[in-house]
Amino acid sequence: MWLEKLHLTYFKSHEEGSFTFGERVNCLVGENGSGKTNLLDAIYFLALTKSAFQNQDALAIRHDMDFLVLDGYFWEQARPLQITCSLQRGQRKVLMADKKPYERLSDHIGRLPVVLIAPDDTDLVREGSEERRRFFDGVLAQLNPRYLDDFLQYNKFLTQRNGLLKLFAERHALDEVLLETYDEPLIELAVRIHEQRQAFMERFLPIFRKHYAFLSTAKERVEVVYESEVGAADFPALFRKNRSRDLHAQRTGKGIHKDDYVFEIDGVALKKFGSQGQQKSFVIALKLAQYELLAEEKETKPILLLDDIFDKLDDKRIQQLIRLIDDGSWGQVFITDARPERSERILEHVKAEVRFFQIGF
Repeated sequence: MWLEKLHLTYFKSHEEGSFTFGERVNCLVGENGSGKTNLLDAIYFLALTKSAFQNQDALAIRHDMDFLVLDGYFWEQARPLQITCSLQRGQRKVLMADKKPYERLSDHIGRLPVVLIAPDDTDLVREGSEERRRFFDGVLAQLNPRYLDDFLQYNKFLTQRNGLLKLFAERHALDEVLLETYDEPLIELAVRIHEQRQAFMERFLPIFRKHYAFLSTAKERVEVVYESEVGAADFPALFRKNRSRDLHAQRTGKGIHKDDYVFEIDGVALKKFGSQGQQKSFVIALKLAQYELLAEEKETKPILLLDDIFDKLDDKRIQQLIRLIDDGSWGQVFITDARPERSERILEHVKAEVRFFQIGF
């Protein structure tokens, strides 16, 4: 699977642009602020129906305009596929495959697998549990449509239950029968999601450890520990027992939205004791494991987006990544760099076809 052509209209910093890409390596070069990362985000948007960098869709529209349009021409199992995304301010975005609109955007997730490696990925280490959940949920959503459906349903019930808790607090009244109509499906979905997360981690961890060893060429032992109260046999009772605290806090205090993934190196917290190099190797290994699992599950190589990696990695890790291009581990790759001469030097011996695109000139 690969992207042949991309047309943008009023997407972020781009007024309008058309690009024809190569099937293997595409290097986007230009000064900082020229729109290189925004091009990667446009590809990400077409694959996953949202920006990789902003939570609000409206922020993807060029600041002085009222709409955006993205048009991508992909090859999917040797067949052409046109994906079009349009968004008008104040309206819902529309996504079409070969000019036929999706009824549900979630039906598109996973059809065009994509992996992004970006400079702020180390936020997975430094920030709180929400960042780590978002990453693993994103991986699972591309891998498993059932997981995505359960996850969306869970968040829907969670939002409704939290709204009900606030209403009860405002009215100083509690309707336990009504609250139970939300508790029961939330518990059922939480247990099901936990089981899927647990099964995924058992599959993910050996692949992640393999990629960390490849990147670091070191002996340290790395671990991702999935922590969740939902796995307890008495979780349904614990959830209901917490009801009075939920009412006081006006939000749901137990469930899979409180899970965490703890990153460890040699048995200690990566955040506290890992070096900068170890942290970078750790998060890149997470992304490479994501790539391998997607390639295996979808039986096609995902599109790989590498944003500004030459600035953020040392020569040893860059060479390890370049090896993965040369040995055919990756399919289509997009790389951004602010220094064209550096990219040319690093990629000059790559066996695959490399195309350079000057952005903002």
